[in-house]
Amino acid sequence: MGKTKGADALAPEEVSESERLLFGGPLRYDMGWNKHDGSFLELGLRAMIRRLPQLVATSVRLAHRADPRALRTVALAEVGRGVVQAVGLVAVNAVLARVLVPGETTERLTGAAPALAVVAGAALVGALLRSVSTAGTGKLEPTVERVATETYLERVARVELAAVEDEEFHKLLDSASWGAASARRMIMFCSEVVNALISLGAAAGVLAVLHPALLPLLGLMTLPSAWSALTIARRRYISFHNFVQHARAGQLLGRLLIDREAAPEVRVHGLGPFLLRHFRAMAETGEQEQTRLARLAARTGLTAAAWTGLATAATYGALGALLWSGTMALSVAGTAVIAIRTGSGSLDRLVVQLGYLHEEALFVADLDRLCTEADRLAIPPGGTDLPERVGAIHFENVTFSYPGTEKGPALCDVDVTIPAGKIVALVGRNGSGKTTLAKLLCGLYAPDTGRVRWDGVDAAEADRRQIFDRIALVSQDACRWPFTARVNVAIGRPGVPLTGDRLDAAARYSGADEVVSALPHGWDTLLARGYRGGHEISGGQWQRLQLSRAQYRDAEILVVDEPTSALDAQAEQRVFDLIRELAADGQTVVLITHRLHSVRHADEIYVLDGGRVIERGSFEALMADGTGPGLFREMYTLQSRQYEHPESAVPAQRVQAGAEAGVEPGAEAL
Repeated sequence: MGKTKGADALAPEEVSESERLLFGGPLRYDMGWNKHDGSFLELGLRAMIRRLPQLVATSVRLAHRADPRALRTVALAEVGRGVVQAVGLVAVNAVLARVLVPGETTERLTGAAPALAVVAGAALVGALLRSVSTAGTGKLEPTVERVATETYLERVARVELAAVEDEEFHKLLDSASWGAASARRMIMFCSEVVNALISLGAAAGVLAVLHPALLPLLGLMTLPSAWSALTIARRRYISFHNFVQHARAGQLLGRLLIDREAAPEVRVHGLGPFLLRHFRAMAETGEQEQTRLARLAARTGLTAAAWTGLATAATYGALGALLWSGTMALSVAGTAVIAIRTGSGSLDRLVVQLGYLHEEALFVADLDRLCTEADRLAIPPGGTDLPERVGAIHFENVTFSYPGTEKGPALCDVDVTIPAGKIVALVGRNGSGKTTLAKLLCGLYAPDTGRVRWDGVDAAEADRRQIFDRIALVSQDACRWPFTARVNVAIGRPGVPLTGDRLDAAARYSGADEVVSALPHGWDTLLARGYRGGHEISGGQWQRLQLSRAQYRDAEILVVDEPTSALDAQAEQRVFDLIRELAADGQTVVLITHRLHSVRHADEIYVLDGGRVIERGSFEALMADGTGPGLFREMYTLQSRQYEHPESAVPAQRVQAGAEAGVEPGAEAL
C-alpha cells in the first residue's frame, strides 16, 4: 500500500483471530494486478495537475493507434461543446440583462427573445455534440481494448519458455492483462477529463469577460469543492481496500463449503460448523471495519461541506458587495452565479475522473513495459537452416540450470545421441533431468555450456521455428484445450487444412476413435466442463486424444513424456506397440517413462541420475550382471517384484510418532 500522511493514510489493518489462524494474517493476493493498490492515495491535487498532460497524451496515443478518425470526431465534438457552453453563458447574460431592466414585461421578454433563441440553440447543439462524442467514444473503447490486447498477446506468444516460467515475468503479464481493459477505460475517463477541463475553461473565460474580479471568486468556491471531491473519493477507496480483504477471506470459506473436491471431507469430518464459525468471525470483522470507516467518511464529508459552505457564502457575499456598490449589474451577477456553479461542478468531476485516469494509466504503463520486456525476451527470428534430413541429434557436454533457481544444474556434462528412426528411452528417478533434456531437444531451452547438434547445425544458431516444426510433443501434463474434440486433435498442426480422413486416421492410431464415438456430439463435442454442452472425459481418454494430436502433427521426431500414466494395462501395451511401429516407419521416438518394462524394445536406453548420464545401452546390456553401476537393473528388478507381489511395496513396519501425544495445556481446538 502507498504511504500517505494525515487523515488520508490507510488505517491499521484489523485482522480477526480466524484470519490469523487459517491464513496467518490478512488474505491478500500476490498478483501483478494488485501491486498498484494504494496508488490513488499518493495523488494530491497538485500532483494531479502536474500529471494531467502526460495522462491525456497516453490516452490520445492509444486512441490514435486504434482509430484516428474516431479520435478526431471525439476531439472536435468536445471542443465544440466547450465553445457552445461559453456561447450559452454569454447568451444567458444577455437574457438577464434584458429581463432585469425596468419596463413592461412584454417589452423585456421581446428584447430577450434573440438571446433566448441563442441559449436554446446552444443547448440543442451541445446535446447533438454530446451524442457525437458518445458515439465516437463508444467506437473507440472496444477498438482500443482489442488493439492493446492483441499487442501484448502477440508478443507474449513469441517469448522464450524461460520467460513464461519466470514468476516476475508472470506477475508483469498479469498486470499487463489488466492494462488492456484499463486502456479502454482510459478513453472514457480522458473524455470526461477533457470535457470537464473545457467546461471549466468556458466558465472561467466568461467570468473574465464579465468582470476581472470574478475569477478569484471562482477559485474561492471551486477549490474547497475540489478538495472535498478528492477527500471523499479517497475515503471510498480506503473503505473498499480495507473491507475487501475480509470479504475475500469469507468468500473463500463459502466456496470451500460448496466445492466438489472439498465436499467429501466437509461431510465426513464435520467441517461445516467449523467453516461457518470462522466465516462469521471474518464477516463481523469486515462489518466493524466498514462501520468505522463510514463514520470517518461522514465526518470528513461534513468538514468538507462546511468549508464548501463557507466558500459559497464568501463568494455570494462578494457578489452582494459588488452589487451593493454598483460595480456590477444584477444581470452580470446572475450570470456569474451560473458560471461559478458550472465551473465548480466541472472541477469536482475533473478531480474524480483524474484519480481514475491516473490508476488506469499505471496498468497501461505495465502493458507497455511488458511489450518492451517481451520484445527483449522473444525467440530470435531466423537462423541457420536445418538439414533436410537429419541423421542424428547429438548432446555434447551439455550443462543446464533453470534460471532463477539456487539448486544445482538440472543437467551436467550430458552426452546423448538420438539417431534418426530409432527409439531412445530416457529413464531415471524423479528429478534426474529426463524432462529437462527433452525440453532442450525441443529447442525450448538452450544449454548453459556444451551444445545440441542436429547433424552439423548447432541448435543455438538454428532457426528455432524449424526445430519446432519437426517435433511432436506428448507429455503427461499436456494442455487439455477447452475446445471440441475435433480441434483438440487438429490443433496438432493448425496450419494445414482440416480433413476428415487425416483426423480419423490419427484417432484410429491411438484408439481415440472409440473415445470420440462415445461422445454425445462426436467430433463436435465441447471438452470443457462448466460450459453449456461441455463434456468431461477421463485422464486416459485425454491421453488418447493427445496421442492422436501428435500423430496428426506428423513430425519427424516424437517426444513422449509418460504417455500412458492414465491408461490401463491393455491400452498402455497398445500405445507402446504403436510407438514401435512408428520407429519401424522411420520416425524418431524419444520415450520418457518410469515404467521400465515399456523400454525393453528401445534401441538405446539412457539412465539419468542427478542430472548426469550414468548408464547407457540396450535393455539386454543394462540387465546383464557386472555392467555399469547397475541402477537400471536395480530399478527394473524392484518394479518387477512390486508387480508380481504388490504387498512387497508396503512397508512392513509403520513409524509411530506421537502416539501418546496429548493437547498442550491452554491450547484451543480448531
